[in-house]
This record gives sequence, structure tokens and C-alpha cells, in this order.
Amino acid sequence: GYEFIAMRPDDDAPVAYDPCRPIRYVVNSASAPPDGDRMVAEALDRVSQSTGLVFQPVGPTDEAPSIDRESYQPGRYGKVWAPVVIGWTTPEAEPALAGEVAGQGGSAWLEIDNVLVNGQRVSRTAAFVSGVVALDGPQIAQIAGQGPGGYAAARAVVMHETGHLVGLQHVNDPTQLMNPTNSAGVSGFAAGDLRGLAQLGRGPCLPEL
Repeated sequence: GYEFIAMRPDDDAPVAYDPCRPIRYVVNSASAPPDGDRMVAEALDRVSQSTGLVFQPVGPTDEAPSIDRESYQPGRYGKVWAPVVIGWTTPEAEPALAGEVAGQGGSAWLEIDNVLVNGQRVSRTAAFVSGVVALDGPQIAQIAGQGPGGYAAARAVVMHETGHLVGLQHVNDPTQLMNPTNSAGVSGFAAGDLRGLAQLGRGPCLPEL
């Protein structure tokens, strides 16, 4: 019931964020629907509970949530890895959201040579350094307005993309939130999703990163 976006070259384990440092993030609310901030906060909380990873808010941003963004932007964020950007946008601004696609999420990873991993030196490993969650504000607002279960269905989109952000891939199982169509109307992380998220919280600490 779960799949990973990428596997580490040194182990039969997924590429993940360093659990010994917080995942810094900024939010672009330009096209946010009502309750958009709440959806993001609750989605990050669910992922944090399931992985142990800590999300640290940096503040608002005017950076567009493009899936092609640079992971290092010293002119905007200083000489550190750029924080994850979570952005409410539109298909006109981000063509990847065309059609019925309500969101896109993912992270960029860095491969590091000759590094200590869990007390042992390995020739190469990998870890996520930054990422993006791009959310179609108008479409998610429409989902949220569809009856009593609308808010939960809209939040599920944000949770799904946040799952991609930390390393979960799509699965064929319709009972899991990481199914790409969610034809079963799943509104929260299910058993397979949770098993995958638990593994993504057990990446190595990498001070060299």
C-alpha cells in the first residue's frame, strides 16, 4: 500500500528529509481559498505526527510555487537551502495544474559522497533539501464548497501533495490517500500511507548537508 519517490544509493531505504533538522517552509497565499491556511496547517500536522519530522514556518513569501524552482536561492533566502514553498496558485500561473489536477508536490534531493550514515561511512547517500507544494486555489475552493464533506475532501488534496513532498509516490490501491484519483473518497492517510510515512521519518542525520 505504499511506494517511494526515490531510494537511497547506500541502503534499501527511501530518500528522505534529515530528521535531525526542521523542514523550513514559506507560504504564498495569493490564491488561497477560505480556510486555506487551516488546510495547510492540518496537513503538515498529520505528516509530522506520522513521520516525526518537524515543520518550521518561516513566514509568507511572494515566490511562485513552481515545480521547476531552484533549491538554492541566496538572493531571496540567504546562503542556506531554500525553504519549502507551499503556494496557492492557478493553472494560468502554473501549467502543471491544468485540467483536473488540483495540486503538485515534490522535493529535490542531493547526493552526498563519503559521508557518515548512522555511524558508518558510505561512499554515497542522498537526502531531500527543499521542495514545493503547488495548490490550485480555485479548484480546491470548489471542492471545499461541495457539501458537508467538502472541507475534508479539499484538505485531503493538500495532505496528498504533502505526502509527495516528504517522499511518497502514487499507489494503485484506491483505499490509500496516495492513490492519484482518490475514487474511493479517502479523506486521510490510510494504513499503507502511514507505513510509508513512518519509514520516511527514519532517514539518517546528515550534518554535512
